[in-house]
Amino acid sequence: MKVFLRALLFFLLSYFMEAKQKDFYTFKVVNSRGRLVSLEKYRGSVSLVVNVASECGFTQEHYTDLQQLQRDFGPYHFNVLGFPCNQFGQQEPGSDKEIDSFVRRVYGVSFPLFSKIAVVGTGANNAFKYLTEVTGKEPDWNFWKYLIDVDGKVVGSWGPQVSVKEIRPKIAEMVRKLIIKRKEEL
Repeated sequence: MKVFLRALLFFLLSYFMEAKQKDFYTFKVVNSRGRLVSLEKYRGSVSLVVNVASECGFTQEHYTDLQQLQRDFGPYHFNVLGFPCNQFGQQEPGSDKEIDSFVRRVYGVSFPLFSKIAVVGTGANNAFKYLTEVTGKEPDWNFWKYLIDVDGKVVGSWGPQVSVKEIRPKIAEMVRKLIIKRKEEL
């Protein structure tokens, strides 16, 4: 009985320690070129995670504004992380290569783009399952946005009706604090 209780205690401690240490940057995903990428490479940066679609009514405004964010804040440890998704209105029908080519050609996208994924349901990508669990907000359409801090913690979540311009002040403040912190560390 003692052995069983000890084993159970060890299991529970391990489980809670692992769960406590999990954050967005602990996941691995596949990029648009088919390579496995650890999101750990973005730790220390502010990230805006977005499920994107090429044929949505929100596409032009969001891609334009997301690229402007990347252009303005990218040099200061900020990244838009785009995850194409075809679950809502079948508005992302192309292959990873076609999507990548389209958004780079039409919108000048320079931010990281990942392989097309499911963001809801039983086949949802683990990183998006985590985002949904932590925020209690599940994407219900294209261009759902999650703001992630330098430690991988989710600090905000917005649907597609909330424009990128409305979120920009929050991002600017987080980036400003990061710049100040980095200068103080020097």
